[in-house]
Amino acid sequence: MGLFQEFRQFAIKGNAVDIGVGVVLGAAFSGFIDSLVKDIILPPIGVLYSKINFQDLYISLSGMTYPSLEKAKEAGAATINYGLFITASVRFIIILFTVFLVVRQINRWKKPHQHPLDSMTKKECPYCCMPIPTKAIVCPNCSSTIKKQENKRKAGPTWRIM
Repeated sequence: MGLFQEFRQFAIKGNAVDIGVGVVLGAAFSGFIDSLVKDIILPPIGVLYSKINFQDLYISLSGMTYPSLEKAKEAGAATINYGLFITASVRFIIILFTVFLVVRQINRWKKPHQHPLDSMTKKECPYCCMPIPTKAIVCPNCSSTIKKQENKRKAGPTWRIM
């Protein structure tokens, strides 16, 4: 499975431990990632695009123009701050990807410590072909009743019709 597919599954199907780790790591990395985005990543991108400061990208809803977002706020103008949104989005993606990498590594560390008999105590459901516990009577995947296969021979001759 590729890295991108694992990332997508993590983002969609997180469990409580993954979310807890994410909250803690997100809080711990918040200041670091914020500085990384504002001071390292976005300034070179802004230089490439005609010396744009992403934090000064806004739309004034009053119709007036101001030299910066700070001046618009001082004047009390209502603004849509899409530059700050871009900054926050980049920051969020970096934090989410970092948390994913940490949780992915934690899950790799967990695999060797699984019980060695777990893989040997499985059988295949004859109806849906999914692995189920050996002692299962009802398949948890397809809800089919599993008949216990016994190797008893019937008494008397067996007839075949051809």
